Amino acid sequence: MLKDLILQNRSYRRFRENVPVEHETLRKLVDLARLSPSAANLQPLKYILSCDPETNALIFPHLAWAGYLTEWPGPAEGERPAAYIIILGDTQIMQSFGCDHGIAAQSILLGAAERGLGGCMIGSIQRNALRAALNIPERYTILLMLALGQPAETCVIEPVGEAGDIKYWRDAAGTHHVPKRSLDELILDLPL
Repeated sequence: MLKDLILQNRSYRRFRENVPVEHETLRKLVDLARLSPSAANLQPLKYILSCDPETNALIFPHLAWAGYLTEWPGPAEGERPAAYIIILGDTQIMQSFGCDHGIAAQSILLGAAERGLGGCMIGSIQRNALRAALNIPERYTILLMLALGQPAETCVIEPVGEAGDIKYWRDAAGTHHVPKRSLDELILDLPL
């Protein structure tokens, strides 16, 4: 059921780094993105796949992991992603990528959840340094990074408290708590 996949699809930030994600699995995930909607059907997105430790090590230092967890520097060795998918926009096809990369990322992450994998969509990227580290040509805009692997943490959804704080947090046991606003709060009932 789709709702079950959405509930499984949390922003995991700690993984079992020693459990590999195969290159063919990454290709199948990108195929889901390929089949997803694209504005004017221009299909301007390109992808870089990484599932080898050497390339992963080049990628990792250029990412920021959890803005609300200010004391946490990111996943430690052994808890880092086993794979990455970098979503790029090809500026020779179009200059502005709208929401295509968000649609593609969600398709990939839902496919990952269906395969028992977890992921994290990362927009906080040191783009110039990553471009240099991977020799990414200038024609490609770095849009998003997807970190993937077998989750090594538990994420739970809970209601936003009375104070209205939406910041995610970790408890003493390392469980990642994600407050979500209620459905009634999100749906506007405007007079016509």
